[in-house]
Amino acid sequence: MLETLISQQALLLGSALILGLLVGSFLNVVIYRLPIMMEREYKQDFYGYFAKEPEPAEKKVLEETFNLILPHSHCPNCDAEIKAWHNIPVVSYLLLGRKCGFCGTKISMRYPLVELVTGLLTAIVVWQLGFTWQALAGCVFTWALVALTGIDFDRQLLPDQITLPLLWGGLVINLWEVFVPLQDAVIGAMAGYLSLWAVYHIFKLVTGKEGMGAGDFKILAAIGAWFGWQMLPLVILLSAAVGAVAGLTWATIAGRDKSLPIAFGPYLAGAGWIAMLWGEQIVGWYLSYSGLAS
Repeated sequence: MLETLISQQALLLGSALILGLLVGSFLNVVIYRLPIMMEREYKQDFYGYFAKEPEPAEKKVLEETFNLILPHSHCPNCDAEIKAWHNIPVVSYLLLGRKCGFCGTKISMRYPLVELVTGLLTAIVVWQLGFTWQALAGCVFTWALVALTGIDFDRQLLPDQITLPLLWGGLVINLWEVFVPLQDAVIGAMAGYLSLWAVYHIFKLVTGKEGMGAGDFKILAAIGAWFGWQMLPLVILLSAAVGAVAGLTWATIAGRDKSLPIAFGPYLAGAGWIAMLWGEQIVGWYLSYSGLAS
């Protein structure tokens, strides 16, 4: 009986890992292409609104089909289309010696890293939540956070195309109380958005500078919609602490100008993911340790 349970658990976790690797491969496409798609859309709207005609070269680019499916993935150096067997998550990267299979150009480690991280995080979610609706929802939440993290690191941007569906998705699944009652989810969404919105405006009033972007408000609102208002203090504290340490470390080691903006979305995402799996235990431990628990 024990051996059967262990084998079933191993099969479940292995399947989750493989699924996560495959999804991670797609998330690489999302991280790279979605900001470009948004930029092209903004330019098309600009030229249309002001009734202007773009330069011929730019017009040609704007008229080309470019989405998450087309054109097919290709090497940025030799423009060769990447074959299916060259695109097996992590495995192809290792077998090809970290190089393009056609021209030998070195491939960035970022691609297999996103795949591997997505696979491991997916497996951890399933391991913690089991074969449940919570686990399925948690995987979708995790994948959205990975995409947002990658885009924010690259572009310092948290696209509405991901944050808003994530927010509404949290409210929808909690109609059935997948994580929290709907009332807690609604209050969480409002409190998450308004808390950072207030911090942003107070900081701007005091310093005259913008301390964060509106995307940060929306991702915290999404976390509140998924896991309720009770998790927001934990998420804010964790993200602020890790963000401050990481920012100071980066500035010290890499010699980065401390006045340059730092993407805060990844730290919110990481804190939200931790809150999903271990938030209740962390809050319970704190209340018990502090003597506040009844």
